[in-house]
Amino acid sequence: MQNKNIVITSNTDNTNNTKLNNGILMPLLGLGVYDMYQNEATQAVETALEIGYRLIDTASMYENEKEIGTAIKNSQVKRADLFLTTKLNNTDHGFEQTLKAFDASLKKLDQDYVDLYLIHWPIKEGRKESWLALEKLYQEKRVRAIGVANYTIPFLEELKTYATITPAVNQIEFSPWLFLKDELAFCKAGGIQLQSYSPITRGQKFNDPRLISLCDKYQRTPAQIVLRWHIEHGVSTIPKSSKKERLLENFGALDFKLDAQDVILMNTFNEDFRICDNPIQFL
Repeated sequence: MQNKNIVITSNTDNTNNTKLNNGILMPLLGLGVYDMYQNEATQAVETALEIGYRLIDTASMYENEKEIGTAIKNSQVKRADLFLTTKLNNTDHGFEQTLKAFDASLKKLDQDYVDLYLIHWPIKEGRKESWLALEKLYQEKRVRAIGVANYTIPFLEELKTYATITPAVNQIEFSPWLFLKDELAFCKAGGIQLQSYSPITRGQKFNDPRLISLCDKYQRTPAQIVLRWHIEHGVSTIPKSSKKERLLENFGALDFKLDAQDVILMNTFNEDFRICDNPIQFL
């Protein structure tokens, strides 16, 4: 499988970006906007863009694409400097349905294109046809990159049997307490960028004494330590917050580094702890 490059001006190159398998750049840290609605969603994105965020991750399922589009229009940031992701809803699988769903998302976002379009979940019926529709959108240069979400190794292996384009991104739940090292290795070997949602476990593991010890060592918050762990692994991550102080805190993960031995230590935190559903149900 191979990807074709799309000639659209991309984000400015720097150490806070990762290069996808078709050559375009994607920020390693972005804002996820799940469970944000109306003015909260618009204000969160506007604030994030003011702080310096350049990756915004939404989805049809989130029912806030219109608000995200409004925030982008209101921003002084050039569209070419932004990386905008949206996703196919579970109810829209199938070839023609996917094409229609993409058009609907683009209209709500009020954009000429999106940077990344993902299959949100590997629904049993129609995921092959949906992927082939994504390939069509990519070949028509309506989206700069295509990928999947919640695809563990069995789904990625299945995808190989019919895909002619390698997914640029696989977005999964991933954290030190859900360290899916096999998925990470599989994606790295296959040229797929891993991206993490729910990276800070919605704060549910911030009282882990091992994490607290690292916070003391680096004089950083639990969220910053955990987000930095992702970045040290080369994993793009999209923590959610609508509060300015939290947006600033999370963005601070970009301006320090963890010692290698501490990254290795955090790898041992794994306990298969999930916030969201296990995708295995869709096999």
